[in-house]
Amino acid sequence: MLNPVSEVTPQAAWDALKDDPTSVLVDVRTVAEWSFVGVPDLSSIGKALVLVEWQHFPGWARNPAFVDGVVEQLGGAAPSSIYFLCRSGARSLSAADEVASAFAAKGQAVACVNVMGGFEGDPDSEKHRGNKNGWKQGGLPWHQS
Repeated sequence: MLNPVSEVTPQAAWDALKDDPTSVLVDVRTVAEWSFVGVPDLSSIGKALVLVEWQHFPGWARNPAFVDGVVEQLGGAAPSSIYFLCRSGARSLSAADEVASAFAAKGQAVACVNVMGGFEGDPDSEKHRGNKNGWKQGGLPWHQS
């Protein structure tokens, strides 16, 4: 593959999103997660969050239009870097790999980066998320509808 997926912490993703005007953040969670758990808030750095489901709730069927949805929300242009976020970093890693492959197939160099720990982070010893790692636990901007 021309564009292997790398991984960064949520703080490193935030810093890169602030510093690189063409970088974008794609949240691949479900509509239910966006609504009930919250989403990263990029307004303070003048960016909009890209929301495209990797899988659909409740059956967790894979979204066959995922790559097309991402490309459409990017306006067809390839940014310098695309950061991918899910609940814990697992779905977003798969999503980043698929988008990296799609851009590579077109001969376009785009850095696809997975955000480790995702939005909610890994479960702690009590099986609760949000205490161990992730975007929210790191104190990064977010909001809930």
